[in-house]
Amino acid sequence: MNLSIKIFISLVLAVIVGLIAGEPALPFINWWIAPIGTIFINLIKMMIVPVVLCSLVVGMTSLGDTTKLGRIGIKTILLYLVTTAIAIVIGFGVAGLAHPGVGLQMTSDAVVKVKEAPSIMQVFVAMIPANPVASMAKADILPVIVFALFIGVGILKVGGERADILIKFFDACAEVSYKIIGIVMSFAPIGVFALLLPVVAKNGPSVLLPLISVIACVAVGCVIHAVAVYSTLAKVWGGHTPAQFFRGMSEAMLIAFTTCSSAAALPINMKNSQEKLGVSRDVSSFVLPLGATINMDGTALYMGVCSLFIANVFGIDLTYGQMAMVVLTGTLASIGTAGVPGAGLIMLAMVLQSVNLPMEGLALVAGIDRVLDMFRTCLNITGDGAVAIVMDQEEKKYAKRQAAA
Repeated sequence: MNLSIKIFISLVLAVIVGLIAGEPALPFINWWIAPIGTIFINLIKMMIVPVVLCSLVVGMTSLGDTTKLGRIGIKTILLYLVTTAIAIVIGFGVAGLAHPGVGLQMTSDAVVKVKEAPSIMQVFVAMIPANPVASMAKADILPVIVFALFIGVGILKVGGERADILIKFFDACAEVSYKIIGIVMSFAPIGVFALLLPVVAKNGPSVLLPLISVIACVAVGCVIHAVAVYSTLAKVWGGHTPAQFFRGMSEAMLIAFTTCSSAAALPINMKNSQEKLGVSRDVSSFVLPLGATINMDGTALYMGVCSLFIANVFGIDLTYGQMAMVVLTGTLASIGTAGVPGAGLIMLAMVLQSVNLPMEGLALVAGIDRVLDMFRTCLNITGDGAVAIVMDQEEKKYAKRQAAA
């Protein structure tokens, strides 16, 4: 049986068992089953830093020169920003049709604390690791990416036999990392069941039903964006049918959906994009780690839905100007909150502030944030895969033009 099917079956079983067991079974579940999920997550996290560091260094050295790095980097970031803006517009469209939040009442004392979003200069400062080893120990991905890029540039500048030794070393480390990921993924069905069961048993249908319209809007919006935008990119650039694209992405999507972590899905996404979608290693090794950090299409779509939801709850009509401000703020915030824990609520807080919507509305969204996070993280990593396909084909076309010239 295909691994993706096994993971999906375990996901469905976790929902069924969780709903049947309910909250009375939580002590047993938390004591005996939840730790298995934690072990699975730890096994994946164990490989995040080695994969990012080794793959990025290999990707950098495979590119061959810093000019190619700049060309791919600029195109990748611009494409991520464009798809992010489209995601917010789709979120507005779905929420505009469904009108989530109409009829709900918001209590005045319902508040939620959100960390203050860092300034753009703080983001730049945080990107440069004062101690790369400490950044790797904390799995702080953005500084690790920068450190790996510097190692790659350094190896290219050294050149010759000494550079070849280092390239072979990092290439071997990357291969070993992929093999370990394969071993870890064989336990994914058990890990997914153990992760999801406590969430379903704790929340159950009673918590989700009052806010089901918001969840449905985000879920439908994510499906529309994945099919209309991502599979179209994969078809036009890579020649993959939607079925081929989503089959190639399925394992990474299910891991992202279950863990709510783009970083956790990154090793699987890198492995499958190369083996199942035909993306070259040098492109995937650069585009996917960058996307796992700055590409937040799912979060952007969720902001569009939640902005209209909160406006409906408080009886406020958003103008087209305010909607345009949400699109602009949300797109820029996706870069500004890169690598920040709890980025979804931080971005939403920034957006609400920019259009003067009540910040108390965050409390409602925070209550179902874990469920919404499943859908938006799944969409985020799907976008990473689609952009990797586009950039891979663009580089192949560029190489042909250079050869013809």
